[in-house]
Amino acid sequence: MNPENKTVAGSKIAATRSQRGLGVYVQVPFCQTKCTYCNFHTGVVSGARFAPYVDAVCQEIRGWRELYRRAGLRCEEECDFAAETVYIGGGTPSLLDPGLLERVMRTIRETFPSEARATREGTLEGTLEADPETVTLEKARAWVAAGINRVSFGVQSFVDRELVAAGRMHRRADVHRAHAILRAAGIGNISFDLIAGLAWQTRESWRESLEELRKLSPEHVSVYLLEVDEGSRLGRELIQGGPRYSAGGVPSDDEMAEFYETACAILKGAGYEHYEISNWAKPGHASRHNLKYWNREPYLGFGAGAHSFAGKERWANTHDAAEYVKAIDGGRLPVEQQEAVSSDMALEEELFLGLRKLEGIDVRRIEKEYDTEIRERFAEFEKAGLVECQGDMVRLAEGKLSISNEVFVGLMK
Repeated sequence: MNPENKTVAGSKIAATRSQRGLGVYVQVPFCQTKCTYCNFHTGVVSGARFAPYVDAVCQEIRGWRELYRRAGLRCEEECDFAAETVYIGGGTPSLLDPGLLERVMRTIRETFPSEARATREGTLEGTLEADPETVTLEKARAWVAAGINRVSFGVQSFVDRELVAAGRMHRRADVHRAHAILRAAGIGNISFDLIAGLAWQTRESWRESLEELRKLSPEHVSVYLLEVDEGSRLGRELIQGGPRYSAGGVPSDDEMAEFYETACAILKGAGYEHYEISNWAKPGHASRHNLKYWNREPYLGFGAGAHSFAGKERWANTHDAAEYVKAIDGGRLPVEQQEAVSSDMALEEELFLGLRKLEGIDVRRIEKEYDTEIRERFAEFEKAGLVECQGDMVRLAEGKLSISNEVFVGLMK
């Protein structure tokens, strides 16, 4: 599900590669229910499995050097092992008992000390993904005590009919309740996710969700277009032309593009900086962790299905949580995918990921770093009005973000 201020400066949003520390990601692949649109490898399991899973994650974090060595991974020369960001995602990690989350955060701090980074770049950014209905004041206070200072809410919509059709557990009132609890607990950095394209969504209901969001005024907003693929129940139904999961109520591609443009206008008017195709932030609140992905900076992922990147190599753990726990208990890292990143692959990623950021890419830096010429690649797209070239910077053209895939596909030919 990952699509204006086009003058967002690099100094405001992204630091240089050499200045960035390590991003640590922890995957918690457990949910209360499976949303109809979800194509992630998550499962609904008994809470009795949570503690053994966290035991394995902490074991992987503490023993990462030896586990990587046994798995044939060589990443130490590429990484600065002072953690700058921690992101606990899923799944629904807010389902975990606060004591389990505290153990994970403590293990990360002990394994990847961040004191040097904290003094230079501000406090460690600790993000927790949460569903509104799982939030209590007791939990929120415990999260803050554990080092969580940013919460990313899977709001998706403020319209109950849309939430019911999507299989979500929460309702509009839960978002307002949970938001107030987080503020009372001292969380000063909250992010809301919305999905454009949910079943039964209309122009009017989409504006209603955006206006509700604007009133609550979170520091960060992500807007994703509904993905249609065989990885979700709704996606398969749409592909097959069936009626289940409210497939008949899903808006058209043109309507989704219109919803996206509406979000761009409303969020800009509300003072948000549009810094990445799917992401907006109030000044100073861009997601430091997610910027690592788009800047191709090192991050290490722990847990079942977690992905890692270390410059010249990327890998992912098995998605099966039970298999993951069994492997870690046996002293083995269950790597499911492993890939060496060639110079050509890295260059393609620079273009694809870099253009997702509204500040664009620095052509001069890339040409120097990769010893290649790339300016001519953008000529036809500039002529078509899809990209804008200004000095050494190339960015997607304003008003063309909703069709960005056309540029991405063309660049990769």
